[in-house]
Amino acid sequence: MSTPLRVTHVALTSTPDAKAAGRPELTPELLSATGARYSRSIDGLDVILSKVDPNDMDAAVDRIFKFVDYGHASIADMAPVAMFIDGISMWLAYHIWSLVPTAGGQESSTRYIRIANDTLLGTDVTGASDANHAAGAMDIYNAALEFWEQIAVQSPELVRIPAGTPPKAAARIRRNYAFDRARYFLPVTAQTNMMLVMSARGWVGLIQQLLASGLIEGERVAAVMRDELALVTPRLIRHARLVDGIAAGIRSVQVELSKLAVVPLSTLMSGHGEAEDTAFVHLDVPSDVTDASMTSAFAFHDNRYGFVGDALRRTSVRFGWEAVTMAELRDLNRHRTGTKYCPMLPLGFYCALDQVPAGVDSAPLMDWAEQGRKLTLDARQGIATGNPADIYKTLLGSQYYFEHTTTADKFIYEAELRTGTGAHYKYAKHLHDCLELWYQRFPATRGLVLEGTAEPE
Repeated sequence: MSTPLRVTHVALTSTPDAKAAGRPELTPELLSATGARYSRSIDGLDVILSKVDPNDMDAAVDRIFKFVDYGHASIADMAPVAMFIDGISMWLAYHIWSLVPTAGGQESSTRYIRIANDTLLGTDVTGASDANHAAGAMDIYNAALEFWEQIAVQSPELVRIPAGTPPKAAARIRRNYAFDRARYFLPVTAQTNMMLVMSARGWVGLIQQLLASGLIEGERVAAVMRDELALVTPRLIRHARLVDGIAAGIRSVQVELSKLAVVPLSTLMSGHGEAEDTAFVHLDVPSDVTDASMTSAFAFHDNRYGFVGDALRRTSVRFGWEAVTMAELRDLNRHRTGTKYCPMLPLGFYCALDQVPAGVDSAPLMDWAEQGRKLTLDARQGIATGNPADIYKTLLGSQYYFEHTTTADKFIYEAELRTGTGAHYKYAKHLHDCLELWYQRFPATRGLVLEGTAEPE
């Protein structure tokens, strides 16, 4: 069932223990004002709060802001705001994460939810040149789901269900196996839900980017976000508006992409359209970091959250793949550190053809792959004509160039997470490939990196 667009602020309340201990309760805006006043006083928190009337917190905010520049970005950074966003497209959810990668939050998962046919957004929301492809892609998704569910039953060794797994858990693992391989046919116009927790400053920056996006859905969501944010931090949203410089910058990027899209790609012109997902890892190692010091940096690293030494933290890493599907990008993009670069120009289409076991007729999947290739090519050609909204024609199997620049400790964390228990099979391949390149430079760390085998959970 289609979900109407809705953005809902959810406030936090004190726990019973905090209330019993007499801890203060402040609105997000009063919290930021108090923090601002705190930086200009030596008296401490109690003195500042003693001047606050709990029955009229807004008056305290206004009094403090008479003496403090409440337009300063650092003030808005101290006002935490949580919002739940219902009924947006999977593509816009990805795009929002790319704009605010340090936000906390969650999104509806294709691993646990069967996406319904009636959740597709129309061209009145997306601005794409046509939406006829989406319903057909959803039909393929449902057929592909049945295809992989049958394989999960007929070839249980592929699903790798551990011996002794309870029946309900085993059924979930089989379902996840099928979801993980069928999801590539999902249109990015299918609806999803997401929640974000970040500062008022983060929300203002996001609203600016969406208002300047030139995309109908982005502008609609931004307007609703701003209205909701005004309920929480009305004094801190004066910059939540269209900024000409941001709009001009985004438009220049879109123009460059349209020029690149004119160049035809052999991968999308025939066959199944799959681009090679070749990995790359580029290291900038400080001159005093040796193989021995890099190895010793793992001495006390007993889990992916464990201690790592300075050699890892000081080494810069730029890693990625020549082609990654949107299905994987939705999570890879959310690793918080560093900078990600992913031009929204489709390069190919992947749909798990490599996962079909020997002896199983793959003809249906090959036919569906051809449809996915055509849809991805159609999206690229639409972008070439100057309509960036034609990115909405793509599927979760559409592939893009992706790179992540960070430090080695964060790279190792991501590799351990994405190859560990419960990891998607494609994540595991991507990060295994990157680790092999890492080991070429630091072979003694093989076995010290807690590389997993993506065993089911």
